[in-house]
Amino acid sequence: MAPLLHAVQGDITAEQVDAVVNAANRHLRGGGGVDGAIHRCAGAERLQAACRAIGECPPGQAVVTDGFDLPARFIIHTVGPVWRGGAAGEPETLADCYRNALAVADTVGARTVAFPAISTGVYGYPLGEAAGIAVTTTRAADTDVTHIRFVAFDGATLARYLELLG
Repeated sequence: MAPLLHAVQGDITAEQVDAVVNAANRHLRGGGGVDGAIHRCAGAERLQAACRAIGECPPGQAVVTDGFDLPARFIIHTVGPVWRGGAAGEPETLADCYRNALAVADTVGARTVAFPAISTGVYGYPLGEAAGIAVTTTRAADTDVTHIRFVAFDGATLARYLELLG
């Protein structure tokens, strides 16, 4: 059965779900945007230590840490593609982020997952295309996750998700 998909505007660090997805960088070092907010709210020192133990995460892949001080039990870190015009494999890599994050969620028993709009910030992925990939990929995923929340930082992102979700 396909997971139920919802979109909300809010702060992903406050989501009451089993796992939040972090739009991470390859070195898993807290950066700006969603990544920085998750590191700050989870407890930067402990989360950074857990990430150092993992090492790196290539674009499209996903790894998991504890949620530490977040309401979520787990943080699933995935590295989205940097937008280079769309002909450098960006759509496939972005879809892999969603598929692999859900696969990791399955391995840790997470049934509710919150996603940010991966790669749409500093990585420059066009919002419309990125949201379409997020919704299409998660709708088609073979997963045990029952509920997926797309957490939009702003009204434009929320509006795009709501349009896609009908």
